[in-house]
Amino acid sequence: MQLRSPNDVAPGRSLSAPGRELAQRQTGSVEVRLLWHADADRVEVALHDSATDAGFHVDVEPGDALDAFYHPYAYAPTDATLLPGELADEVADDA
Repeated sequence: MQLRSPNDVAPGRSLSAPGRELAQRQTGSVEVRLLWHADADRVEVALHDSATDAGFHVDVEPGDALDAFYHPYAYAPTDATLLPGELADEVADDA
């Protein structure tokens, strides 16, 4: 999965069905959102850094939803580049 701006739509996803926001948090310029898509019964974590306009979306198992919300980089796609800043340091501290 590629890093994408929030204006890009991932393949197979539609802007008309954005998902229900279950949780949202912001640390510095990094926003993390936990979304549930009822139509497909899937859970997604979306991360966006407004300073760099980079981020990623990743589907997670429902049982992993809260862990992925609090530790999104641990669930990042393998080809995603970690964003600089406080959250990247936080992930290193959690490891």
